[in-house]
Amino acid sequence: MNDGTPRVLVAGLGDIGLLTAIRLAGHASVVGISAKPELVSGQELGVRLARPDDWARDNRVAFDRYRRLDGVRRVHGVLSGVDLDAREVTVRLADGRIAVEPYDVLVVSTGVTNGFWRKPDLQSREEIDAEIRSHHQAIAAATSVAVVGGGAAAVSAAANLRIRWPDKQIDIYFPGRRAIVGHHPRAWERVRSSLVDLGVGLHPEHRAVVPDGFACDEITYEPVQWSTGQRPVTADAVVWAIGRARPNTGWLPDALLDEQGFVEVGATLQTRAWPEIFAIGDVAATDPLRSSARNRADGLLASNIRAYLSGRPLKDYQASRSRWGSVLGVQEDGLLFFAPDGRAIQIPAWIINRVLLPLVVRRGIYRGVRRASAVYGQKR
Repeated sequence: MNDGTPRVLVAGLGDIGLLTAIRLAGHASVVGISAKPELVSGQELGVRLARPDDWARDNRVAFDRYRRLDGVRRVHGVLSGVDLDAREVTVRLADGRIAVEPYDVLVVSTGVTNGFWRKPDLQSREEIDAEIRSHHQAIAAATSVAVVGGGAAAVSAAANLRIRWPDKQIDIYFPGRRAIVGHHPRAWERVRSSLVDLGVGLHPEHRAVVPDGFACDEITYEPVQWSTGQRPVTADAVVWAIGRARPNTGWLPDALLDEQGFVEVGATLQTRAWPEIFAIGDVAATDPLRSSARNRADGLLASNIRAYLSGRPLKDYQASRSRWGSVLGVQEDGLLFFAPDGRAIQIPAWIINRVLLPLVVRRGIYRGVRRASAVYGQKR
């Protein structure tokens, strides 16, 4: 361990990886590896498409704004391999060079690829700018939009596009009788009512035919075919949000993965044969919903890593049975929050802007976030 300080490497600085690094800063020598030069959250697809500037306020944030990351060394690159015996990972840096990073503890938080808004590509700030702008402009130019999928991302997209452009024809097509099936049924009833009030067209029991080789990672313009027997649907733009999550684990050996390619972990979030390797977030096979990110397991993970390094007992992660939280995102009148039992709680806008974001989120959860400064012509 060199000077005696344990080296913790956090592979992936998305939402949950960032929080894990913040939790561990000050307790170890932490290195974070990110394919992006800043936090680019995969949350709130609808707000990102409809109101990208509002979305960027808390979902696209420069790493140097997080006070607790000051002591974390950040590496801009993509992971290409790991040597389990030597305890080293290989990284292809943004400038093309190859680097080797040693670890005493490895945290895998590389997430999943799930649509055009959640990809592991190595990107610069300018490339991120262009991508977000192009997606927004594609939707803005359309008079009709078909959203394909029944998860929270699809529902969020349909609702927010209709709110932003009430004159557009927005339709959502989902394979079951109801959408957001991971949530309690009561949550869907409330969301369904909101979609109907907004004028979104609801089309249950529509299962799309996905063309061979199509990764659902772009907005398309061709007719959508259905395996459930309905006539093809044509729209000016098609947003694919069908939930085909593919874990970003191509750099890991099969011995760490389950049959679907997710990192196989036990109740303590450790891999079974390599106790120095932990996993969290969508990439970790913790439970059927892979809910450790949604359930804020970063605190438990950081505590378990400190316990592992000091030889103390570790605690178990307890998953929730249903998804919870926001579905539609922050609106002018506030935020509709769903509890695990489906109960809806309306949080007023003034509480979000004066209490929740500045005190609970930025000061409490992230342990201090500096004001945005001008970077590449925009505020980050």
